[in-house]
Order: sequence, then structure tokens, then C-alpha cells
Amino acid sequence: MTLFEEENKYLMNTYGTLPIEIDYGQGSYLFDKNNKKYIDFTSGIGVNSLGYNNADWKNSIISQLNNFQHLSNIFTNNSTVSLAKKLCELSGMSKVFFANSGAEANECAIKLARKYSFNKYGEGRGTILSLKQSFHGRTLATLTATGQDKFHNYFFPFPTGFNYATANSIDDLQEKLTSDVCAIIMEAIQGEGGVHPLNKDFVLATCKLAKEKDILIIFDEVQCGIARTGNLFGYNTFNVEPDIVTCAKGLGAGLPIGAVLCNEKLSTTFQPGDHGSTFGGNPVVCAGASSVLNQLCNTNSYSEIIFKGKLIKETILNKNLEIVKDVRGLGLMLGIEIDGDSSIIQKKALENGLLVLTAGKNVIRLLPPLNISVEDVKEGLKILVKVLKEYK
Repeated sequence: MTLFEEENKYLMNTYGTLPIEIDYGQGSYLFDKNNKKYIDFTSGIGVNSLGYNNADWKNSIISQLNNFQHLSNIFTNNSTVSLAKKLCELSGMSKVFFANSGAEANECAIKLARKYSFNKYGEGRGTILSLKQSFHGRTLATLTATGQDKFHNYFFPFPTGFNYATANSIDDLQEKLTSDVCAIIMEAIQGEGGVHPLNKDFVLATCKLAKEKDILIIFDEVQCGIARTGNLFGYNTFNVEPDIVTCAKGLGAGLPIGAVLCNEKLSTTFQPGDHGSTFGGNPVVCAGASSVLNQLCNTNSYSEIIFKGKLIKETILNKNLEIVKDVRGLGLMLGIEIDGDSSIIQKKALENGLLVLTAGKNVIRLLPPLNISVEDVKEGLKILVKVLKEYK
């Protein structure tokens, strides 16, 4: 029985997998069982921020493993506290809660916002307002917060206390800011929704309205956070100060982690017993995440990420490819909208040694490792341009 046959036999049929078996990775490359090399413009859907076999990241993990792999959260350890300190100092936020994924982080953010509102205003003010075309996770609450109808099927009944406004429409958002709303959650760039950056004027107006009504602002930075856009977080582009920030994916660089950051106003909202996570703040994962912050979250790294993102954008646009309708995004979180089927481009790129993602039927999504070299970017672009030119 082949590996693919075993996959079909033993794994639930939840993913549309590509027909290659990965053997190992190095830098920005993956190699299959036949030793065919692939340039990776996916980084595990934005997770492998340092690519593969990054020495400092591996050594940080191994060093922690040599001490202990896990403690319950009734014990304090240096690895977890050190990461919390770094995140707070880099972001200017007050406190952190660690979870295991972006969905868990967003669940925590929802609970934190609702408790703050309950403590101050009592019952009846717990609605979370999200944006249409957003994506916030696959748990029942975060799935409900996701503003895409295609995800709202089969799993009824959904939790109550959620509503949706049209992204970049301040009039619609203002209409939805009813007296029961406690928080607004949004992504600086709607990744799963097609790689759509929010309009700065919309974000500024939304934050102003929210502040006037003591409605909390939550930025879901699960995909676009941790240097992905050329800033620590995507919301830094707007010069706003959220109340709650969630992150995951690139923070772990391949190991599962989620984090929720809050400002001083919310720093004492949670009390012992209000929330928890058995594996949250795992010291091994936190040791690796500290290495990520040390390597990526600095001015030089941000400049390099911005440069490589511009290189990708300008290369695609300057080729005047008939199939390309738009190239959008920030840093190394980019979407290429095409007049065609993005899954066909993905498969053709795979055949030619390049791994890309999709975001819907007509958007090619690019999320390379953040430390990818300029040479590897150019090599990958040659393949992508060739495939786009040959599309029929």
C-alpha cells in the first residue's frame, strides 16, 4: 500500500492534498522522495517563517528539550516568561496569554472582550462584530465569527452573539454598532478571504467610533503578524492601538502556538480560573518562538521583507501578463488575482518546482519564508511567470 493509499485509509478526508511526498527541507526549499527540489512560496500556510532547518531555532528548541519538555501552568519557567516579556516589549501591549493555535487565540480574545464588557456593563453586551470575507478559525465560535457563508454550513446550531459588517464600508459598520456590541474583530489583511488589505481610512474611522463607545478593537494577526507584512503586526501600517491582538502561525515557525496580547485596560480582566490551556505556553515551543522574534522582528529584517515583497509585486506587474488582474498585499503576504482557475496554476507550478497557495478560485496566494533569499525569490518568480504565461 502506498503512502497516499494509507492516507486515504486512515486520515479523515478534510484536506485536498497535492500528489507529492515531502522528504526533507532546507532553507527555502523542500525535497520530495525522488529528491526533486521545490522552491517554497507557502511556508506551511505562513507558519514556517524561518524556512527549514534554521540552526538558531533548532538549537533553542534542543536546549530547552535537554531541560524539560513541558510543565503545567502552575509552575513558572524562564522560556515562557521570556517570550511573554519579548512580545510585550516589542508590541507595547501589557500582558500575554499563550494557546496552541490561531483559533484558540481568537476564542480567548472573544472571552476576554466579553468578560471586560460584562464586568463594566453587565449582561446583554456581548456581541462580537466581524467583517464579511474574514476568517477567524474552525472552532464553533471562531467559525461563527468568520464572515464567509461557505463556512457556515452543516455545523448548526452556531453560537449566538455575532454579527457582520462589510469591510471598508464605515456606513455599514456604523449601522451594525448596536448597543449590544462589545468588540470588533478584524484582520489587517483578509488572507483566506482573498488577500484583501483593509482600507486605512476605514480602520481609522472604525477605531475612532469604537473608542467613543468603549467597544474593544481586536486585531486578528494570526496570518499577517510577526513580521509577515514588514512590520511586527499588520495593524502597525494604520498607526492604531488595538485593545487585543491575536497571533500564531509564524510565531512558532513550525511548532504549534497561539498568543493573545492585551493592553493595560484589560490586563486584570482575567482572574485565576477564567481561562486556561494545558499545552499553552509550552516551554519548548516558547524557546523556538523567542528565536523567531530575535531573528525577524527588527528594522533590518522588516526592510528586507518589504523589499522582497515589492520585488514580487513589480516583477508580476511589469510582465504585463494577460491573465493577471491584480497583485495586492503587504510584505511577503501577497495575492495575485487572475482571470482563471488558481488551482490549475498551483498544479502547474508544482510540476515546475514551485509551491504556491490559493485563496479562493481565482487568487494565487504567496507566503514565502520570511528569511527567503532574494535569489530564491527571483528563481521562484521565473517559474511563476512562465506558468502564468502558459495558462490556457
